[in-house]
Amino acid sequence: MKRVAIIGGGGWGTALSIALSAMGHSIRLWVYEPELVPAINQERCNPLYLSGFSIPERVVATDSLAFALEEAEIVVTALPANRCRPIYQQMLPYLRPEALLVSATKGIESTSLQRMSEVMEQVISSCFRPRIAAISGPTFAKEVARGDPTAIVVAGPDPIVNREVQTEFSGRSLRFYTNTDIIGVELGGAVKNVIAIAAGACAGTGLGWNSVAAVVTRGLAEMTRLVVACGGRTETMAGLAGMGDLVLTCHGELSRNRRVGFQLGKGCGLADITAGMRAVAEGVPATAAILKLAERHGVEMPIAEQVNLMLHHRKKPRDAARDLMERRLREE
Repeated sequence: MKRVAIIGGGGWGTALSIALSAMGHSIRLWVYEPELVPAINQERCNPLYLSGFSIPERVVATDSLAFALEEAEIVVTALPANRCRPIYQQMLPYLRPEALLVSATKGIESTSLQRMSEVMEQVISSCFRPRIAAISGPTFAKEVARGDPTAIVVAGPDPIVNREVQTEFSGRSLRFYTNTDIIGVELGGAVKNVIAIAAGACAGTGLGWNSVAAVVTRGLAEMTRLVVACGGRTETMAGLAGMGDLVLTCHGELSRNRRVGFQLGKGCGLADITAGMRAVAEGVPATAAILKLAERHGVEMPIAEQVNLMLHHRKKPRDAARDLMERRLREE
């Protein structure tokens, strides 16, 4: 059993703490909101992000990074993408060089356009060479917390690190597969959120399953083009971090990104939609960043472009659908 620090007490970080503690690991869960510390440690619940689930005694919450990271053998970061860099910098004095660092964030940094593992390596390599991996795949936090069988991929450049995470984190409810294509795994996890907004907009507007299927399928093509242009592998997009996560996020009612799209389809503005959300829908900040990354690599992403117009320029979803349908005809 390992000493595991989970940095981020949102729904995903809390769900991971429940699942991993059930395997016997000792968990320290760092939370941003101080009021969550007594709620978790005394009442054994997270009322802000994952209400209705009992948190095991093996999970100890704290708002101190020093305490959370003390003697941690595995460090999992489950943070909003644009908050990762400053938290990584604050973590740096307390990290052990031999620890495994696992990113569980699905997004890219808006300013640098870097993946989370790139941000992590850039920050931490100033002190030591980090052992990094990323996890992704079709994972709703509530279902992981409930113990539903879930398949996840762990990716990183070092197969030894990948296998160690796979061994330590796999159990009755979590099954991990390894992959050395960290580029594809991380980008797939980021781009699928953008496509899910488009799928949600179809549903909110009243369009049927034909339209949603077209968005999912052509969205996968956009994801794949960007992944390959950035150095990832096509076959990764046929796996858990590609098609698997895309299908879940575009169809599942627990998807925050789909919910944003659905509300756009109903005619709501972005400010009103996000005002009612405590957790971040990563597709919202990721859309503009992904389009910049696509432009840098000369990749065409028409669905992402229309999502950006709906989010930030109040374009009506039916107008976006029309413009996609009237694009120049081409081979599949």
